[in-house]
Amino acid sequence: MTDIEELDGEDGTPDPVHKVLGKQIKLLREQAGLTQAEFGRQAGYGLDLVSSVERGRPSAQPQFIAAAERILDARGLLKVAEEDVNKAPLHHPAFFRQFARLEAGAVELHEYATMVVPGLLQTEDYARALYRMRRPLLDEETVEQRVTARLARQTIFNRWPPPTLSFVLEEVVLHRPFGGADILRGQLRQLLGSGRMRHVELQVMPTKRTDHPGVAGPLILLEPKDGPKLAYAEAQGRNVWFTKRESVRAVESRYGIIRAQALTPQESLELIETLLGEA
Repeated sequence: MTDIEELDGEDGTPDPVHKVLGKQIKLLREQAGLTQAEFGRQAGYGLDLVSSVERGRPSAQPQFIAAAERILDARGLLKVAEEDVNKAPLHHPAFFRQFARLEAGAVELHEYATMVVPGLLQTEDYARALYRMRRPLLDEETVEQRVTARLARQTIFNRWPPPTLSFVLEEVVLHRPFGGADILRGQLRQLLGSGRMRHVELQVMPTKRTDHPGVAGPLILLEPKDGPKLAYAEAQGRNVWFTKRESVRAVESRYGIIRAQALTPQESLELIETLLGEA
């Protein structure tokens, strides 16, 4: 896996699971002495699709994997990989599915948010307002599917033993009335409730800070139960994974400084209470 993997939007994005699957198919194909075109003809697929799958794009449907398993004599290797691929929550956008899988089993998750309340902390109304303002527009069925999928992620708060969770929100996020003032008030109340959980630390980064290590944008640090810590970021419909230890360590250091410069958890909750009183 490369140090930084930049992924291209919702239509086809290599994530760790698909990337490994693609490498396995490519290795087996080469061991079988087949070119991509030859394998494609035998499997009944075009060269472009074979190439896309081997590059880690999420194009490998169950029928494709079954054909590769048979033609390349994979002895169950690809069947096992297919099980991981099929665990993807289909109502999430394609580029986000691998993150959602890892998040569901994470033992630690830390997020710095600059524009909106993190998805794990959003109310249903707030999430719906965000999806409805997407451009290009999403149809209502897709909006409702995405809202349901986002709220389903929040079961992470109820796991036992609980994961360690921390969030730092830019102060301006607390003032943006996406969907209207009533929705914002409901969102602020939910932030208070989440921030009071024993395994959650919620902090606010004041707008007036003159020194700020978070200018590179939002970030997430995630530690799976059975794997090394990863860093993840999204911007403009693209996402990036940081996987090498030295790169993850740099993101960890940045997040640590962000937390140190933010308000304490208690000060942050008091600020939210004040905003609710003023609303």
